[in-house]
Amino acid sequence: MLSRARQLAGHFYSTFNPHSPPLSRPTTRVLFSTTAAAMAEEKITNWVAPDDKTGEFKRGQSQFRNFIKKGGEFPPEAGRYHLYVSYACPWAHRTLIVRKLKGLEDIIPFTSVHWHMQEKGWRFATAEDKEEDIKAEGVTKDPVKGHEGYKHLRDIYFQVDPEYKGRFTVPTLYDVKQGKIVSNESSEIIRMFYSEFDDLLPENYKNVTLFPEALQTQIEETNDWTYNDINNGVYKSGFATTQEAYEKAVITLFKSLDRAEKHLKETEKEGPYYFGKEITEADVRLYTTVVRFDVVYVQHFKTNLKTIRADYPYLHQWLRNLYWKIPAFGETTEFTHIKRHYTKSHTQINPFSVTPLGPEPPILGLHEEVEAVRWALERAKR
Repeated sequence: MLSRARQLAGHFYSTFNPHSPPLSRPTTRVLFSTTAAAMAEEKITNWVAPDDKTGEFKRGQSQFRNFIKKGGEFPPEAGRYHLYVSYACPWAHRTLIVRKLKGLEDIIPFTSVHWHMQEKGWRFATAEDKEEDIKAEGVTKDPVKGHEGYKHLRDIYFQVDPEYKGRFTVPTLYDVKQGKIVSNESSEIIRMFYSEFDDLLPENYKNVTLFPEALQTQIEETNDWTYNDINNGVYKSGFATTQEAYEKAVITLFKSLDRAEKHLKETEKEGPYYFGKEITEADVRLYTTVVRFDVVYVQHFKTNLKTIRADYPYLHQWLRNLYWKIPAFGETTEFTHIKRHYTKSHTQINPFSVTPLGPEPPILGLHEEVEAVRWALERAKR
């Protein structure tokens, strides 16, 4: 039987394993359990189990896999659901992007936890926090009625299930009316947002289609390698505890970044998005990793064979187009949370919690290039 530490060693972010069935858990409203609290004191920041000789990071499954739908236990209603996220987390970032693309801001409110994750997991902001750490939208204490004393995201999990033994992950979609967690699986939450609330939306948002039928097969195929090699690949690289595990993950990561670059180059005239002239799920799922790549993954996770801004011109242009031209992408990207979370929470990687100053700027302007690229372009014109 796996040890408690190993059960928790997966990760604190939500994940998706396309081959695993949905998991069900008790969702009856209960009081916080001191037994559950004691269990949570065990070390949850061992991303690779201490007894795992392979040194490979293995992401666990999300535990709550319910779905919002008409006539079901969780029907679509305005104000009924609350979304808990972290601006630092790429999986949670997906849900913020889609929430904005679909115009769900007045239907599904959200709260972002503080960027600093410690032994008790994600915590809510407090009055004692520095303004620079909490100035982004939604970074507050838990605003849900009945949660007045909740200090950490895990308090919600134990309220739902006092014997909960999984991870305390973001995003978490919570049913305020029933006091139940609907889902903590980002890939399924965004698909709920695609269509389940359409009857509550004006036509312009109802017509936003992020998973069009004609592209579904291509999107699913792209999701498979993008998730395994890129989205999760940066974590496999950064959390590896052996040289062999690290090199295996990094080589695979860059092969797939090369693959994405090749796709964007070959389809440039059809763009500017991953699958043509309309944003799809493929853009959302790739963006949240690529926008963090140069800022934290290159140095923090040692994914430094190449950078996006200097070595991937098509990915770089695709990224900047989304960030600068589409508010749902740029306005939900908080570089302060991203940089401080990784560098100050992962003390097994960065024990002194020193945050690098660069790269500056964290993302270049729409038509701006790094000095070496600019020099090469100018020289080519001569």
